[in-house]
Amino acid sequence: MKKTSFLLFFLLIVICVQTFAQYDAPLYTPYTKRAERIKMNELIIKNVITKNLTYPLTEDTEENWQDAFNAMEVYLFSTPFTTLKIKDAFDSASKRSTDFKRALLEVVYTLYPEKFNQPVFRIMEQTNNPRIFAMGAEYLMLSEKDHNLLHEIPKLMAQNFNEDVFINPTLFMLHERLKGRDKKHIIKTGEVLKEILKKSFLAGKPVMYSFQRPNRDYPGLTIFRNAAGNFVADSLGNIISFPQLARSITNLPFYLRNGNTPQGIYSLYGFGVSMSNFIGPTANVQMGMPFELSLKKFFNDSSIIDSVWTIENYRELLPPKLQYYQPLFGSFYAGMIGRNEIIVHGTTVDPELYATKPYYPLTPTMGCLTTKEIWDGRRIESDQQQLVNALLKSGGSKGYTVVIEIQDKEEPVRIEEILPFLDQVIGSR
Repeated sequence: MKKTSFLLFFLLIVICVQTFAQYDAPLYTPYTKRAERIKMNELIIKNVITKNLTYPLTEDTEENWQDAFNAMEVYLFSTPFTTLKIKDAFDSASKRSTDFKRALLEVVYTLYPEKFNQPVFRIMEQTNNPRIFAMGAEYLMLSEKDHNLLHEIPKLMAQNFNEDVFINPTLFMLHERLKGRDKKHIIKTGEVLKEILKKSFLAGKPVMYSFQRPNRDYPGLTIFRNAAGNFVADSLGNIISFPQLARSITNLPFYLRNGNTPQGIYSLYGFGVSMSNFIGPTANVQMGMPFELSLKKFFNDSSIIDSVWTIENYRELLPPKLQYYQPLFGSFYAGMIGRNEIIVHGTTVDPELYATKPYYPLTPTMGCLTTKEIWDGRRIESDQQQLVNALLKSGGSKGYTVVIEIQDKEEPVRIEEILPFLDQVIGSR
């Protein structure tokens, strides 16, 4: 059977792929008109989901099914028909490709928590692929019931991978998460904020801070610091801030592909404009993680001759009191594992797809940081454009982004939670 033509189309609209097109991209997007969105939604459900899942599942049609799984995630689409097809997919999972298994595990993690524990465990028993095993383990960790299966994970991991458990970065991160699943961070949030908001942290560089909840269903907040260590404020002295979402549509953990935005430090290196119909033409902020960027590019230092990243390179960026604070090493390990193309962008996704979610009207991605934009053919509202302006006000994009989780509350992050730690340093008015 001919591979579906929707795969390329679908990837273009949901993955954070950016191009360096001209900055004067037209801010009129006819595909965001309400009537066009309705047509597109119907087209995706009919042709990408329903039609593709009617094909018999064979080696030749795996890609069709994967397209359907991807669309189901973005549209949070689940019906008795799709559930039956997921069961069919598990029945022949042992014969399927690694890419298919990854897509299957991703869609059940997104839409079917706790419903397929036994089939997922069977995949884990049969695999020698660290990422497939980790995805299966994370799925089981969603469960509050199947404690027997949870207890089997470390034993099965040792059996399948031997010493690679402590060598392979994906398995290492899974091991750490299993070991510390019920532990609280040793350092209190207030102490962390005091350290990372000091002038001496990343001194001499602009910094964009993104404060997030452990539960990424709730929007975070971003603020900006200039190279002198002063926080960007408006003409009245109010700190400029914007809601920002660090949640992927899958809600997978940070170290897995298409997972939530990792905590930690990112290097900023310019602006771009996307050709994706779900990101839109508003300027985005380019940033990269260790390993994704060379040492020279990450530190924006042409004198660096080392070509091999070490954890010490990264650790030296952190304040002394936080140099062993594990949550801030997320971007380091995610980059080591191979995650990439996590940027800061706006959105032309239809927010009504997520009208019942706590993050509405923000829209999730595949792991990027996103801000609110409202479109109806033309751009009506754009926090992303204001974010770009605030970043320019802080001194441009040759600096760093820091993503950090704060108090575990079931509500959006508020600027009032951050103000006490700003040391009364306000600048760039």
